[in-house]
Amino acid sequence: MRDTRESRLLLVLLIAIAFALITVDIRGGEDSPVDGARQAAATVFGPVEEGMSSAVDPIGNAIGAVRDSGERHDRIAELERQNAALKAKLGSDDRNRSRVRQLDSMLKTAGAGQYGIKGAEVIGIGAAQGFSWTVTIDAGANDGLRRDMTVLNGDGLVGRVTTVGPNTATVLLANDPDFTVGTRMEKTDELGFATGQGDRPLSVQLLNGKSEVKKGDRLVTFGSRKDKPFVPGVPVGEVVRVDPSGGDLTRTVYVKPYVGFTRLDIVGVVVEAPREDPRDTVLPKKPEKPKPTPTVTVTATPKDEAPADGAAGEDEQ
Repeated sequence: MRDTRESRLLLVLLIAIAFALITVDIRGGEDSPVDGARQAAATVFGPVEEGMSSAVDPIGNAIGAVRDSGERHDRIAELERQNAALKAKLGSDDRNRSRVRQLDSMLKTAGAGQYGIKGAEVIGIGAAQGFSWTVTIDAGANDGLRRDMTVLNGDGLVGRVTTVGPNTATVLLANDPDFTVGTRMEKTDELGFATGQGDRPLSVQLLNGKSEVKKGDRLVTFGSRKDKPFVPGVPVGEVVRVDPSGGDLTRTVYVKPYVGFTRLDIVGVVVEAPREDPRDTVLPKKPEKPKPTPTVTVTATPKDEAPADGAAGEDEQ
């Protein structure tokens, strides 16, 4: 169409009419005179818009899916981190529960023997100070520790303190070949000297070669002069083998120690000896012997046999 004066006037007129219709439609709301035309247009162009929407929505959904996938991945990663943290916490709690049990057992042992102890943790093992069976604990002179103090745990005798630093100390374990402690047999009071043999049972030389001793008998520490290096009454172990006496002045028995020297963690150093010898009171209670189950014998009694027919007839006559 040529750009003439008439065409420009027509364009201005159409624009004016369009603004007038928009104004009337807005003011009329649902009663607008152009509502019917709008509905007709929706009927005609609605399917086209829906088709366009269905064509465009998968792309939008794909973008949203990628975004949501990233969010889910982040969430899964966060859950995995939380799970790992919970597992680590659970492992820590298990270890703490184990240490609480050890501490509780050690305090009961110390209470039974009236030992004043300083608790410590094993922080190192190895051949220190030329000894082959030693551990290092995280307590030292600043905690009141001195050389030649008895070390125990909830099971019994662990060893003795040999070297003391400001904040650490070295403990010679009772199974070391250079370790010797005076012992006393439960009930019989037979005295002896126990010597470590590494991962084998302790070797105990009883002073009485004719002493009556058997497998399962138990020993405690005899105690030292002025309670150093050993306080009395600390459980040592149980007899697992007895050598024949052979008429010697001494007798050798072998004792399995109560303490597991390869799994030490919480220990106690006796910084104050008991006022009285606890004797056998610190020894663990012996398990009760199972009571024999009564045996009931049932004997079947044969029933009386019925009389023969002939015999019955004779009796009736």
